[in-house]
Amino acid sequence: MNDARPREYPLGGRRAWSVYVAAVAIYVLAVFHRSSLGVAGLLAADRFDIAATQLSVFTMVQLFVYAAMQIPVGALLDRFGPKRLLVAGVTTMTLAQLGFAFAESFGFGILARVAVGIGDAMVFVPLLRLVALWFPPFRIPMVTQLTGLLGQMGALVAASPLVAALHHFGWTPTFASAAAVGVLLGAVLVLVVRDSPYPDHELDEIKIRALARALRAAWSTPGTRLGLWSHFTVQFGATVFALLWGYPFLVAGQGLDPGTAGLLLILMTLTAVVGGPLIGTFVTRYPFSRSTLMLVIVASIMTIWAVVLLWPGRSPLWLLVVLVVVTAVGGPGSMVGFDLARTFNPPTRVGSATGIVNVGGFVASLSTVMLIGAVLDRVAPGGPSTYTVDSFRVAMSVQYIVWAIGTVQILRYRRLVRRDLRENNPEVYAALRAGEVQLPS
Repeated sequence: MNDARPREYPLGGRRAWSVYVAAVAIYVLAVFHRSSLGVAGLLAADRFDIAATQLSVFTMVQLFVYAAMQIPVGALLDRFGPKRLLVAGVTTMTLAQLGFAFAESFGFGILARVAVGIGDAMVFVPLLRLVALWFPPFRIPMVTQLTGLLGQMGALVAASPLVAALHHFGWTPTFASAAAVGVLLGAVLVLVVRDSPYPDHELDEIKIRALARALRAAWSTPGTRLGLWSHFTVQFGATVFALLWGYPFLVAGQGLDPGTAGLLLILMTLTAVVGGPLIGTFVTRYPFSRSTLMLVIVASIMTIWAVVLLWPGRSPLWLLVVLVVVTAVGGPGSMVGFDLARTFNPPTRVGSATGIVNVGGFVASLSTVMLIGAVLDRVAPGGPSTYTVDSFRVAMSVQYIVWAIGTVQILRYRRLVRRDLRENNPEVYAALRAGEVQLPS
């Protein structure tokens, strides 16, 4: 798709990268805030004197709010533009994390995590809009993967460094300092980011009815739903592991010391960093096989989890290393869902389509976090001190329910998308088979 409109700045130029860096820094911070409870989970259980189900509620409400906000955020993005949403997002996250730093009751902590989820929800989809507007189409898949790669830096800081800070400085100073970073990055965002390289970058007035039509059109597009179910199926394993249950699984279930468990979470992040460019390269060269890649990743994750869960007693360290490496690939792998949404929707509704896709992985993560917590409370009612390898063996098995649902839906919508392209857009179908991506007008 060629855009003949005059531009103030070249696509993919120096100005584009400065906008991108300022915006992606907010995303890194969002991932940090989102992931911070993963390694602080056991400390949170002690601080608020709660059981597994209540601990999972922290992550559950955060993910629920994040998922529920995605479609409204996509619509608001099409109305107000990415910069305004990013400013609102970083402001909300900063205030929320500051509140969490001083929270001493379970109820106040829940309110803070709800606000974290609201702010987090307003970051990623607007960032992808900036990528789509500021970079040429052939570069977008790689920059999208780079975005996921850089986001993992937030998870990296939320692993061992956060654990060390919590033990060294305590709960309130650590989370308050994290909140303060948002003030600095927010100021950079306001000064550097603009919505578009075009001189008429201010969005036209869009009526609510037009937004509703864009949402309906995006949802009715089979490619959007294929992106949603790809994100649903591939992303949740890594998210659930990193955000909440991975650290307790490694420490309480597998008997690792906290330092080793933290290193495995770092390895998970580094794997995602390395895997992102490789997946981006594959998507660029073989756009027709994107859903096949999703299915291969899911099958690999399911296989390694089966080996770990069926292993007699605790798994050896080498097997746990393989587990976190394979599971981590689901993070950058799930980004392909956004590439699918971008491919099959025109620019006027990419925000809505991206929001729909982003719902998938976080609904799956929300459901899985809740199920694991419920099962743990049933098999280990005494709380974290009574968790064993067998209790986690039962609890982590619920992931297969979610994987099965998602895999069936990927196969279903892949068939629908390919049939629709063959019948209605044979040129695009041929281009995808030839390794070319043609965007809709």
